[in-house]
Amino acid sequence: MAVTDLQDTIVALSSAPGPGGRAIIRLSGPNSIEVATQVFHSDPRLTPNERAFYAGEIRLPNLHSPIPAEIYVWPEPRSYTGQNLVELHLPSSPPLVDLLISQLLTGGARAAQPGEFTLRAFLAGKLDLTRAEAVRAVIDAGSRDELQEALTQLAGGVSQPLQILRDDLLNLLADVEAGLDFAEENIQFVNQEALLNRVSKGMALVTLLRKQFDSRGLSGPVFRVALTGRPNAGKSSLFNALAGKAAALVSSEPGTTRDYLVHSLDLGGVQVEVVDTAGYRKVNGSIESQAQALRHEQAEKADLLLLCVEAGSQLGDAEAALLRKRPATVVVATKCDLASAPAGQLATSSVTKDGLDTLRNLIADRARAQARPALAPSLSRCRHHVDACLEHLRRAHEFVLFEEAPELMALELRSALDDLGAMVGAVYTDDLLDRIFSRFCIGK
Repeated sequence: MAVTDLQDTIVALSSAPGPGGRAIIRLSGPNSIEVATQVFHSDPRLTPNERAFYAGEIRLPNLHSPIPAEIYVWPEPRSYTGQNLVELHLPSSPPLVDLLISQLLTGGARAAQPGEFTLRAFLAGKLDLTRAEAVRAVIDAGSRDELQEALTQLAGGVSQPLQILRDDLLNLLADVEAGLDFAEENIQFVNQEALLNRVSKGMALVTLLRKQFDSRGLSGPVFRVALTGRPNAGKSSLFNALAGKAAALVSSEPGTTRDYLVHSLDLGGVQVEVVDTAGYRKVNGSIESQAQALRHEQAEKADLLLLCVEAGSQLGDAEAALLRKRPATVVVATKCDLASAPAGQLATSSVTKDGLDTLRNLIADRARAQARPALAPSLSRCRHHVDACLEHLRRAHEFVLFEEAPELMALELRSALDDLGAMVGAVYTDDLLDRIFSRFCIGK
């Protein structure tokens, strides 16, 4: 998305597509008012330089009857995009919307690219990057909690503390560099104790911000993984190996597990629950019937099934039926210290621990993919810069503590400010903007 296109007048359907009570066509750019008034007519006539609402009608060349419509006008710079912004509101009839947009394109507008309205808002200084990303998160929110988090970020829940921190560090850097200018006169604008306190305050704010990002990293119920398979297939041994302790009774006698066991795992910050279930077998009594009912219930509730198959064994009819029903099931070959795993199966050994790290990473990746919140792209980008900023501030603190050359501290402060600037968009590249705004839908 090229920044050189900002002088174009862009148009797009801003409301949901399809039939409905109202469609909203949005235009932004220097000529948006002129383009809109080619098709919109009202009495009184529209005043271009006033923020206003008009009721009128839309007249299109291919339609004999005018369409009742409304127009909302926001002249620059007091608009969402900082440019002249117009919204046409009319009945949401897909053929009618297509005809109107086609006529607006003929009249001098061009079709907006994904996220171009919000991009213009960012470039005009109406939003920083964290708030621009929150716009998309509001649209993509899949739950009330995700919506609330996105609205909080949109309202400045991230950008405001970042701005306070940037202002503090800029003032501190100004004091340090002023001292460098008067080094020969031995004039200090801030003493060592004040330097340590102000850098420590910055580190505390960044650490708090990092914790806030982590708390928003995953949402929704805990990801649940169920181990299933034949009796004596090594499920309980694998369960114990993942848990890191003897949580389940292990025996060579088939059918040892009757109830199911649950253990919580922290896989690099991702919380998951692993469930050990009874091996599937024919029911020959009330206890076995209950065990199989519990196994089936936990398998149905699981977000991920690990089908445990003893290395060297072939998949049976029950395993094949399970894979047809749940194609996302992962086949895990157990006891690979005794035999080789067939191709396509994840080889593991509870004895040698081979393959366990690969299995943990696979589970964590599946959990992240399923629990990925609407704000995930923003959180991931910001978390990288927060970590870098914190490292720069730690080094600056060390330089002050050990009375190193003040030039070194100034360098670290400038680097920390660069990372903070990258978070809010004070420092950016066209590639970064493309990655962020290309994920938006058209019309936003």
